[in-house]
Amino acid sequence: MKKLLLGTVGTALMLAACSPQTPETDDQPADVAMSGTQMEGAATREDSDSEVTIADARAFLENAEARLLEDWNYTARIFWVQANFITDDTNWLASRAGAASTELAVELANEAARYTHLDLPPDMERKLNILRTGITLPAPSTEGAATELSEIATQLGTMYSTGTYDVDGEPADLQVLSNIIETSRDPEILQDIWQGWRTNAVDMAPLYARMVDIANEGANELGFDNLADMWLSNYDMPPEDMEAEVERLWSQVEPLYEQLHCHVRAGLNEEYGSNVQPATGPIRADLLGNMWAQQWSNIYDIVAPEGASDDGLDVTALLEARNYTAEDMVRTGEEFFSSLGFEPLPETFWERSLITQPRDRNVVCHASAWDIDAVDDIRIKMCTEVNGEDFQTVHHELGHNYYQRAYAVQDFLFRGGAHDGFHEAIGDFVGLSITPEYLQAIDLIDEVPSADADLGILMRQALDKIAFLPFGLMMDQWRWGVLRGDTPPETYNESWWELRTRYQGIIAPGGARPGDAFDPGAKFHIPNNTPYLRYFLSFIMQFQFHQAACEMAGWEGPLHRCSIYGNEEVGQRFLAMMEMGQSQPWPDALEAFTGTREMDGSAIIAYFAPLMEYLEEENADRQCGW
Repeated sequence: MKKLLLGTVGTALMLAACSPQTPETDDQPADVAMSGTQMEGAATREDSDSEVTIADARAFLENAEARLLEDWNYTARIFWVQANFITDDTNWLASRAGAASTELAVELANEAARYTHLDLPPDMERKLNILRTGITLPAPSTEGAATELSEIATQLGTMYSTGTYDVDGEPADLQVLSNIIETSRDPEILQDIWQGWRTNAVDMAPLYARMVDIANEGANELGFDNLADMWLSNYDMPPEDMEAEVERLWSQVEPLYEQLHCHVRAGLNEEYGSNVQPATGPIRADLLGNMWAQQWSNIYDIVAPEGASDDGLDVTALLEARNYTAEDMVRTGEEFFSSLGFEPLPETFWERSLITQPRDRNVVCHASAWDIDAVDDIRIKMCTEVNGEDFQTVHHELGHNYYQRAYAVQDFLFRGGAHDGFHEAIGDFVGLSITPEYLQAIDLIDEVPSADADLGILMRQALDKIAFLPFGLMMDQWRWGVLRGDTPPETYNESWWELRTRYQGIIAPGGARPGDAFDPGAKFHIPNNTPYLRYFLSFIMQFQFHQAACEMAGWEGPLHRCSIYGNEEVGQRFLAMMEMGQSQPWPDALEAFTGTREMDGSAIIAYFAPLMEYLEEENADRQCGW
C-alpha cells in the first residue's frame, strides 16, 4: 500500500511525531520541548484553567493553526529532500526537524486540554479534539524524549529504505527483490528471496520496542491508556466501538475471502504439487506473487478461471504497445480527474514531483502523495514503472493530491480526510472506473470485450481487492496488541504469524521462523509508523463510493462495468464531499456523497457477485478453510 505523506493534519502530525519541527515562537528555543520554566508555567495554568473563556480558546486555536502551518511549510520540505536524497546529513536534518515538530504537537495537545471543559461551538471543540488525538507518535514531556523518539523513527525508516539482500553476489534492493517474487515460479528461489528480505528487519526489534515505550508515555500524558486507544479515538466514536465496527465490516466480506482463498490454494497445489503447497490448510506466503502476500494478482495466470478471455485487458501489455512513458501514465491520470470537471494540476506539480527512480542516488521509492504548503504545492513521489499496477497507483496517488487541494479551502486543522480511510478510498474509488469502457475511451483498446471476459476481470480485481482485506485488518490488530502491552517484545513475531494465519490463512515458507526474526519490520508501514486501518476501511468504502456514484450517473449495467469517466455531475458531488475535509464528523461527509451515514461492505458483495457464484461452484468439492 501507498503511504500518504503530509496529506492530512493527522498524518502531518504523525510526521510531527516522526520528524517534526517547531518554529521559534514567542522567543522560545525551537529545539526545547518543555523547559523547567515552561513546566512551571503549565502548572500555573492548571490552577487557572477554570478561568479561561471561549475567547481564550479561540485565540489559542488561531495561534496554534498559524504555528502548525509555519511548521508544516518548513518540515515538509525537509522531509521531501530527505526522501529524495537519503544521506547521513538529510537523515540528521529529518531527525532534528522531527523532534521539534513532535514537541510543538505535544505542547499544543497539552494546551488544548485547558479548554475542553468549556461549552464551545462545535467547530472549536472539533479542532481541540484534532489537536489532542492527531499525533501518531506522541512524545512525553520528559527532557530528551522527543529527540530520542525522532531519532529512532528516522533510523527505522532508513533501515527499511536502504535494506538489501544479495542476489547472484550483488546487493539487490526491495524493487529488485519484489520483481523476483512477482515473476518467479521456482519455490526455492521464492523462499530464499522472501526470507532474505526479512533479514533486514532483525535489528529493528529493540528499537521498535523502545519507540513503543516512549510513545505510550506520550499517550498517557495526553490522557489515553495507551497509543492504540489514542489512534482509535480519531473515528468520531469510542475506541471499543470502532474496533467492533471493524469486525462487523470484516464479517460482511469474510465469506468472499474464504472462497477466494480456497480457489487460489487449489491452483497453487496444482501448479507446485502437495510437497510445496498442500491442498488443505494455510497457503505458503511466498507463492502468492507479492513480498507481503497482501495482493495476489501477479499469480493470475495460475488461478485464472478456465476459459476466461481477458487477455486483451493486460494493462501492462496495453501500455507497452502504446509506448507509454511514466509521465504519460501520470498525465492520463490527471485527464481522468479533468473529465470530472476538476481543475488541472498546477505546473509546479510537473516541475517538482519525482516520477521515476533516479539512477544516481537512494530515494524512498514507496509511492506517496505530498502536500508541501497545505495549499497547492502538491506532488507525487514514485519510482514509476510502466505496468498495470503502477497505472492504478498513479490514479490512487493523484486522488490524494486532488483531495489535498480541495480541502485547502478549510481552516488549517480541518485540512485532512474526514477520517484517514477517506483519503485512501478516494484514489482507489477512481481506480474502479478503469474499466474496459474507460480503456477504450483513452485509446488503450479498440473494442470493449464481451461479457465472457468479465469473470477474468473480476478475478484479477479480487486477487488485489479481496485478498488484501484480512491483511489490512491484521496489521493494526497486531499493533494494537503491542501498544496495549498484550504482546511483549519476546512474542512480537509469534503474535504476527498467529494473526496472519488466523485472518489470512497463510504461513511462512520454510517452517518456524528464527527466534530473532521481526517480520513486521519487513513491511514499510511498521518501521515508518503509518497506521494501517485506513487501508482496510478504504477498501470497504471505495466500493461504497463507486456504487453511489454509479447510481448518480444512472448506470444500469453490472456494477463492475461502470465508469464515471467524463461525468461532471458526479464530479461536482465528489468535489463537494472532498472540500468538507475534516470539518465535520465522517458520517456527515459520507452522507454528502453516498446518502448513508454508515460504512457498509455490501457494495463489495454486489460488485463481485458473478465471481462469488463461480467460486462457490468451483469449490463445491474442496475442503475450504484452514
